[in-house]
Amino acid sequence: MSASESQGSTPYILKSQSGGIVTLALNRGDRFNPLSQEMMHALQAELDAVAADDGARVVVLAAAGKAFCAGHDLKQMRAAPSIGYYKMLFNQCSKMMLTIQNMPQPVIARVQGIATAAGCQLVSMCDLAVAASTAKFAVSGVNFGLFCSTPSVGLSRNVSRKHAMEMLLTGEFIDADTARERGLVNRVVPAELLDAEIGKLTASILAKPAVAVAMGKQLFYKQCEMGIDAAYQLAGQTMACNMMHEAALEGVQAFIDKREPDWKK
Repeated sequence: MSASESQGSTPYILKSQSGGIVTLALNRGDRFNPLSQEMMHALQAELDAVAADDGARVVVLAAAGKAFCAGHDLKQMRAAPSIGYYKMLFNQCSKMMLTIQNMPQPVIARVQGIATAAGCQLVSMCDLAVAASTAKFAVSGVNFGLFCSTPSVGLSRNVSRKHAMEMLLTGEFIDADTARERGLVNRVVPAELLDAEIGKLTASILAKPAVAVAMGKQLFYKQCEMGIDAAYQLAGQTMACNMMHEAALEGVQAFIDKREPDWKK
């Protein structure tokens, strides 16, 4: 296990890796894991390292303590108010969020507790999310006079516009089952089954060729932002390139031969 940059002896992020699965855990559970500048810097460094690691196949984004992430560190934000500082802070956050989407490995949010504001945004930017049945979600900045503008980007790409606007305008919490129904999370299980459920997802992903997963993830998000004609053009190009890779050639041949594929992952 390795630890990212720390304050004193307490690391901001705990990292562990086993069998292609990398777990990154926010490690300020006593403070509900706020996205302070230091926390975001530490998480950015870990994400960048994982993205460049060919041995990393899946990332699980977890958190210590009762909460997943309470959003930005409001005390830190209030301490030195200036437009330059706030622009820098939110640019830092946006870069980190986009790194999750742009890295080749699928990222699964392990949501064991509340996820609010930028914490809810963090869940929305992960490729998949599994939540404990006791978890809750909110974009609650409006309660403090601050509309959750940057969290709205990820949220509105997960749930319908009216559901997103209701959360953004009211700041009210939704429970885990509602989050699943609206598309913010994939699966909801009792807290004691959280790791087992994530294990099912990671095992399924690890059984697939890494190249197909990486190409597919990149294509998926790009085409979502395109018009339909451009999306089909890019999808066709991606699929043609994917088909020429040895993994797809082997997979299709194995299907024809009625045998299990012998992939070189």
